[in-house]
Parts: sequence; structure tokens; C-alpha cells
Amino acid sequence: MTPDFDLSDFLPYLLNQAAERVSLDFQSEYKGRYGLLRTEWRVLFHLGRYGEMTARDICDRAHLHKTKVSRAVAALESRRFLTREKLDHDRRHERLALTPGGMTVFRDLSARAAAHDAVLSRQFSPENRAVLKRALRQLAGL
Repeated sequence: MTPDFDLSDFLPYLLNQAAERVSLDFQSEYKGRYGLLRTEWRVLFHLGRYGEMTARDICDRAHLHKTKVSRAVAALESRRFLTREKLDHDRRHERLALTPGGMTVFRDLSARAAAHDAVLSRQFSPENRAVLKRALRQLAGL
């Protein structure tokens, strides 16, 4: 046992607690309005932001496990938020794209996400906000 170690000062713990808190705050928007789970929202976001992609592209870009993405894709397709199309050159993969209804949900949630971000950001001075974003990007390797 290390008596000097304090979990509440452990950077990975602090980052996880902060991420979970702010993520749960925003969950009321995507889950409450559209019944989406977190991974479904992230898949929807990537397709809305970057256009047509394969599930593998989403896994790589969002750092999500392929099983979670597969489940999210199936759920979004069942709600008619996205379509799948087999690729001619590789029938094992599919091109995913948002439907017009999926784009409507994406636009609505993107606007709500921006508003949510603005509320969170007001807790910090412009200088501290810039430092925080720069530090988080550095830790995330972005």
C-alpha cells in the first residue's frame, strides 16, 4: 500500500470522472430525444460529419470496437437513420450513409452539442479553456 497515493489526484481517474459526468449530462439529448445509445450517437455523428464510411472507418476514427459499431449500425438502420450498401470491390464491407431522417437527427443533435459545449465552456476563462483543450488534445494524441 502506498499511503501517498490519492486516487482523486490520479490523472486518468480525474479524466474519466470528468468525461463521464459531461457525457451523462449530454446523454439526455441523444437518448432522451431519439432513444440513441452512446455508440449509436457516435456512429451517427461520424457519418453526419464525414459522409459515407465503412464500419471499419468508423472503428478506426472513433476508436470503437467493431462489435459495438456493428450493433450501433444495426440499430440505426432499423430506425431508418442510415443505409448500407455492399462495396463492389469487397463484398465483406458496406458503405454506410445517413438517410435524410438521419441527417435531420444529426443536425439537431449537433446544434444541441454545440450549445452544451458552450455551457460547459462558460465555466472557464477564454485562456483556461484554450489551455484545457490544448492539453486534452495532447493527451488524446490529436
